Amino acid sequence: VLNRAKEAAPIHLLPTLWIRNFWSFREMKEKPLISMDKDSVNSVDISHEYVGDYHLYFETPDHLLFTENETNRKRVYGDKNDHPYKKDLFHDAVINSNYSLATKRKQGTKFAPHYQRELAAGESTTVRLRLSKDSIDDPFGEDFEAIIAERQKECDSFYKKVGGNCDGEELMIQKQAFAGMLWTKQYYNYEVERWLEGDKKNSIPPPERWTGRNHSWKTLRSHDIMLMPDAWEYPWYAAWDSAFHCVTMAMIDPEFAKKQLLLFTKEWYMKPNGQIPAYEWSFSDVNPPVQAWAAIEIYEIEKRKTGKGDIKFLKRMFNKLALNFTWWVNRLDSSQKNVFEGGFLGLDNIGVFDRSTGIPGGGILEQVDGTSWMALYCLNMLEMSLEIAMEDDAYEDMATKYFGHFVFIAEALNKRSQENVGTWDEEQGFFYDKLILPDGRFVPIKVRSIAGMLSLAAVLCIKKHTLDKLPKFKASVGWFKRYRMETMKFPVIQEYVDGDDLLLSLVPKDRMPILVKVMLDESEFLSPFGIRSLSKKHEQPYSINIDGNNYSINYEPAESSVPLFGGNSNWRGPVWFPMNYLFINALREYHSYGGENLKFQYPTGSGKELNLEQIAQKISNRLVRIFKADEQGERAVNGLYPEQYSKEHFKDYILFYEYFHGDNGRGVGSSHQTGWTALVANLIADIHKDD
Repeated sequence: VLNRAKEAAPIHLLPTLWIRNFWSFREMKEKPLISMDKDSVNSVDISHEYVGDYHLYFETPDHLLFTENETNRKRVYGDKNDHPYKKDLFHDAVINSNYSLATKRKQGTKFAPHYQRELAAGESTTVRLRLSKDSIDDPFGEDFEAIIAERQKECDSFYKKVGGNCDGEELMIQKQAFAGMLWTKQYYNYEVERWLEGDKKNSIPPPERWTGRNHSWKTLRSHDIMLMPDAWEYPWYAAWDSAFHCVTMAMIDPEFAKKQLLLFTKEWYMKPNGQIPAYEWSFSDVNPPVQAWAAIEIYEIEKRKTGKGDIKFLKRMFNKLALNFTWWVNRLDSSQKNVFEGGFLGLDNIGVFDRSTGIPGGGILEQVDGTSWMALYCLNMLEMSLEIAMEDDAYEDMATKYFGHFVFIAEALNKRSQENVGTWDEEQGFFYDKLILPDGRFVPIKVRSIAGMLSLAAVLCIKKHTLDKLPKFKASVGWFKRYRMETMKFPVIQEYVDGDDLLLSLVPKDRMPILVKVMLDESEFLSPFGIRSLSKKHEQPYSINIDGNNYSINYEPAESSVPLFGGNSNWRGPVWFPMNYLFINALREYHSYGGENLKFQYPTGSGKELNLEQIAQKISNRLVRIFKADEQGERAVNGLYPEQYSKEHFKDYILFYEYFHGDNGRGVGSSHQTGWTALVANLIADIHKDD
């Protein structure tokens, strides 16, 4: 502990060991126990029927504090306590400087050696502890420092190998991103049925709980270590956040990443109807279906790392996600036209009105992002089935199924006829949500946001050698092309020639360059630090009147000024890493097909043409630049507190914020939320993949 202040300061250190309280709620043969070692005043013994016996060694403290890890019912409920040794006893002891009760006992289920120090300005102190299953005669002898040094050496070696050819600055960013991911591993316990019933031995819940949020998720039983969006507040997960977390975690621990992603498909998470829980606030909300995309990413990361992909993992994910895909189709395609609604879909306040609380005028909102997410889901399932079919040709049939479904979705999004106005605006060159009112009128919601550009992310290049190895699937592609051309449907696969690669893109070839041009326009989406979530053109607010009510949206590059759902997670201008990562991957997929024949001005209007792989690299560099020190040693991420982070001891500490200012790159939102912003580690690796 180091005192960075200019004045001396007292400090209390309480490194705390506690045992999770099962005994108050469930039957245990023996209550676990932490007790003083009978042969030493500098160690305690831990006895636990589930995890076994341990020893905690510590340097001589000022006090040895013991209590029970049990709720203070008098303080919480106004009830009478059965004894005074409750979990908040240490708090009372330190705050009131009264240690008599906490030091009276020599055993309990919560323990802390208490150290009091007075540190002068700039002074530091060190307290050493050691947890071991084995008994150690000299726990702080020469081997203690040697073990610490060896672990540091192993850590540096491990991350250097992961980082590959990245420079020292980038390696530091990667290491801190990975550290944040590891720190957000949290134990999460939520059994909905038990929660509804309450703890009958301790408290009876109010009857309203049986009709409140999550009451229909009685089969959900979380009892797992999970990657949380953050570890600062009460731990919770969000299904689509977790998918992105796993993609970063796969770089350092692919086994954990696979298990984590599979967890959401287990029968104690996924509903019997195939729905995946969104997040604790409301499991029934709808998050973007990115689990299949994440499965492929993890598969490919491990394949590059080890030389062999885990087909068994892909199969397990595919088989369960097939149920979830069907749930999406049945739940969110109300018109059965392959155009999807969805509601919230993760992008919080990106629309002119709250999409999660009903549609103005009693209509139906055909969401561009809803349809794009489903098209991407289709292609992800197709890609998985093709990879599996290389070893098990029974999956060729599933590949054909998802291929066909993708064609229908692409036709629905792009078509224009007297009966059905599509979501593409020919004049403005953009995809817009479409509001269908009860009287049959179509009202386009002309907001230029990443929801309208998400269609670019739904792209897959199937290589010739893959098609040649799967003749049944290849024949189905040929039949589809002939049939859809004959019936004058939207020619999704118009470019395909037998013997070539096959490009499947939700955006047709004449519209794709228009959208890419908009994406790379610095007056619209391309910021110095990545792709904005809303076009800068909306500095002039967009408004629309629906049934006498006015709705509007304007470009807000940092914090939101509106109380719309998720307003503290602003999608009206800032840069968000998960969406940028999807767009970068999409550009690389287009490049895989078009190569040097597919070039664009970067930025739009600059006159400088680059291929899409080069552009993907450029955008990646803009995102990484948020965290890298510039010539003056300043980092854009620290824009809110430049003075604090100019100090020697803080200048290299990096916070991975929730999202970033659309113009200057400063961190916005939760500063402690590594979460999906850790994708910067993947971007750094991708930048150097060919070095």
